[in-house]
Amino acid sequence: MGVGGRDASISLDGVRDKNLMQLKKLNTALFPVRYNDKYYADALASGEFTKLAYYNDICVGSIACRLEKKEGGAIRVYIMTLGVLAPYRGLGIGTKLVSYVLDLCAKQNIGEIYLHVQTNNEDAINFYKKFGFEITETIQNYYTNITPPDCFVVTKFITQTKK
Repeated sequence: MGVGGRDASISLDGVRDKNLMQLKKLNTALFPVRYNDKYYADALASGEFTKLAYYNDICVGSIACRLEKKEGGAIRVYIMTLGVLAPYRGLGIGTKLVSYVLDLCAKQNIGEIYLHVQTNNEDAINFYKKFGFEITETIQNYYTNITPPDCFVVTKFITQTKK
């Protein structure tokens, strides 16, 4: 992230009540689904795990996560949505968002992060594989209004560094 580096003009900001509408507008532009109030409540509740991405001070992308308790009390992170507006793709914005969340997981000793990806979304699958995510499950008929309706569960297990 040096001066003049390609992501010198990319910045991240937390999602709060006052800028939640930015996330709603982005989601409307990016995704073929309308998200309900629970989605936005989960995004706000995840704190630092949900971020807006700005390119030259224009809001162009976001990552929204949900923290989930597993049996035994461990926390895992679910990426609900990750998106960057089409004209801004390929600039490292999605990479910066995912890298940020992975770093946060490592700092907080969270050992698992996962998401659902439509089975025909090869770009997304390849994108996550670059970060060490693996397809761990296939769910038939996961989606109701898009074709194909099937998804992969894509998971990354984060090895803990002992201090």
